[in-house]
Amino acid sequence: MSRAVLSIGSNIGDRMAHLQSVCDGLADVVVAVSAVYSTAPWGGVEQEDFLNAVVVVDDPEREAADWLVTGQELERQAQRVREQYWGPRTLDVDVVSVNRAGREVVSDDPVLTLPHPRTSQRAFVLIPWLDVDPAATLWQGGEPIPVADLIAVLPGDERAGVHRTDRQLVARGTGTDTRR
Repeated sequence: MSRAVLSIGSNIGDRMAHLQSVCDGLADVVVAVSAVYSTAPWGGVEQEDFLNAVVVVDDPEREAADWLVTGQELERQAQRVREQYWGPRTLDVDVVSVNRAGREVVSDDPVLTLPHPRTSQRAFVLIPWLDVDPAATLWQGGEPIPVADLIAVLPGDERAGVHRTDRQLVARGTGTDTRR
């Protein structure tokens, strides 16, 4: 079994449609979907606010690298163009963490670093993740750290920049309504 936490975001075009395309593209493996959050852009590039969410997926056939390939394919389908580092995008799909057969996958491969290297600094990832999994932990320094603890130590302005919206994504094909 390979369970992954994916952080998704969009700030160009029909942002909700881009986010929903991830849920639709992964419909048969979606376990849970967070609420949708509006967040200020991260990284210092002037641009529109993002809509962000977290999707938890599970597929016994996929390895960690497969989640990256799948995310990149979903980005291509949304016509993502990589022109500027931390710049605006139709869709961003980041593999935040992967658990394989009950063990956290740790990788320092520059193509897929796991867990995602800046997750602990990003309220726009941590808050939706906690929304969808209140017991979530992030592997750091060889041990699992509760996501709630990581959020608690973020600067106040980082946390304050993440706003829950009334928008919902729908996970189709699982037989379960995973909206939160």
